[in-house]
Amino acid sequence: MIAALIVIFLVGYFFIAAEHVISVNKASIAILMCGLLWAVYAVCSHDPMISTDMVEALGDTCEIVVFLIGAMTIVELIDRYGGFRFIIDNIKASNKRMLLWLMAFIAFFLSAILDNMTTTIIMVMMLRKLLSEQKERWLFACVIVLAANAGGAWSPIGDITTIMLWMKNCVSSVDLIINLLLPSIISVIVPVIMASLMIKPQPLVVVKDLEYRTGYDLYENNRKVSVLILICGIMGLLFVPVFKALTHLAPYIGILFSLGCLWVLTEIVVKKYSLDDKMDGRISQIIKHIDMPTIIFFLGILMAVAALGQAGILESLALWLNETFHNVYIINGIIGILSSIVDNVPLVAACMDMYPVLEPAAAEAALDPVYSSYFVQDGLFWHLLTYCAGVGGSMLIIGSAAGVVAMGIEKIPFGWYLKRITLMALSGYLAGMAFIWIETFFIDL
Repeated sequence: MIAALIVIFLVGYFFIAAEHVISVNKASIAILMCGLLWAVYAVCSHDPMISTDMVEALGDTCEIVVFLIGAMTIVELIDRYGGFRFIIDNIKASNKRMLLWLMAFIAFFLSAILDNMTTTIIMVMMLRKLLSEQKERWLFACVIVLAANAGGAWSPIGDITTIMLWMKNCVSSVDLIINLLLPSIISVIVPVIMASLMIKPQPLVVVKDLEYRTGYDLYENNRKVSVLILICGIMGLLFVPVFKALTHLAPYIGILFSLGCLWVLTEIVVKKYSLDDKMDGRISQIIKHIDMPTIIFFLGILMAVAALGQAGILESLALWLNETFHNVYIINGIIGILSSIVDNVPLVAACMDMYPVLEPAAAEAALDPVYSSYFVQDGLFWHLLTYCAGVGGSMLIIGSAAGVVAMGIEKIPFGWYLKRITLMALSGYLAGMAFIWIETFFIDL
């Protein structure tokens, strides 16, 4: 049974990683793999508690799925009302080198609030207004990918893997920001310095009008409404960690509360400005446009990983890693490199099942209390995992959703990225890990 489960998972993983080659949506592979894994486990194990185990796994998974639906709806709402145009139209730079730094800075902090894929789409589309030379746009787009992935690593709502770890209390919002903000910044600064040496500080020239995602251009007709929705949407996302800290309730309750407030606001706005015939301005209409295949993918892959955990495979893998390496830097470094090849969501989900969050008392009573202390909430292992899974995906263009999106928009060749960007990304990745090591053992943050 164990061999069959591993083979099914590896085959499914291969097809998910090769989505852009085989042109089969990874969501379909994920739910197919999920069904096969649980079916094989049910038939071969004869576990009388399997139904209970599945309900428990589904409950944990749905917390993340519901959170994503709420967050994605809020982001789509901001975009629908033209809120992102306010950000784009206020980006100014005197030359190309300055533009590179400015766009990296904006992508880094924007992706800490939004997701890295949305941030990349917004920033890469802007490049078409500012840069006419294709390979020059490729370089800028790749830097945006690096910055967006790094920006999602230090924020509790910045990346799906960070959200997963935060929702399961592996990390807390304040400690995550304190410990990972500087390493994440370093992981961006290093490649941007390398990339800026490849760019001449030439003046910028607007080459053509920017193509926007929204159909009805509310921003041109009533900018106050666009800015209002932008501010309220961002405040709604930022409110979620505050809500969790105040109430100790699961984050998906906070995101649903924020979504409810925005829903009431947009109903008032649509009625006041008579937008019914001009745009899909209501939440009930906007929610139809969120990326449901991505939601289905997360549901399938998290349930598939739960099946491996239930079968004891992940526990065995964790024991092997501990016995072989017994070093959280090596273990997470490997995970970061793997995340550039395969999706980081199942990698992080597997680690969460492999390594339970320890109580401080349990860590102190362990045979190796120092090593065990790395696995308590906000322990070194979880911060490293958050950083490595988020930043490591930048080493290959197919290693993150942001990279795949940039690849599709600008037609960036895999080989071009591997030749010119991978070393930059690896340098930033290792520099950030080195800083974590320094701050852990010398600064003792």
